[in-house]
Amino acid sequence: MDAALVNPFIEGTLHILDTTAFVKVKPESPFLKSGSKAQGDISGVLEISGDLKGSAVISFSEKSILGIVSAMFGEDMTEINDEILDAVGEISNMVAGHVTTKIAEMDKKVKVKLDRVCTGADQDIDHIEGGGDVIVIPFKTTKGKLVIEVCYGV
Repeated sequence: MDAALVNPFIEGTLHILDTTAFVKVKPESPFLKSGSKAQGDISGVLEISGDLKGSAVISFSEKSILGIVSAMFGEDMTEINDEILDAVGEISNMVAGHVTTKIAEMDKKVKVKLDRVCTGADQDIDHIEGGGDVIVIPFKTTKGKLVIEVCYGV
């Protein structure tokens, strides 16, 4: 997979979490995903369409999303509720917008949009049918762990 098509997801995540929640994010070593189980407790699933077809997922551990949303809202969030679900959708949308803009700068017309928010670590998350490898980029934050999965059609 072309790293240039994955990097906008990394950049977007770093930028959005730093500017909206003042959370520092450090990417760790990427790896190929095996299986379809969610990598976190709550996930925003993104659809990639246009010149490129694919899917991406932003998955948060419960600890990380509660810490991130607490920082965003300035109040202590203690459980996954509708506000947390909405925040995951909004963070995913902001990352999608960043990715759409960055890939457009590579002369590719794409639209990246939120498809759904899933909860539960035991969720199966299927990527684009006929897609290639799913690359997983784990991140360590001051609030806990999150991962991004990216898969493009072949």
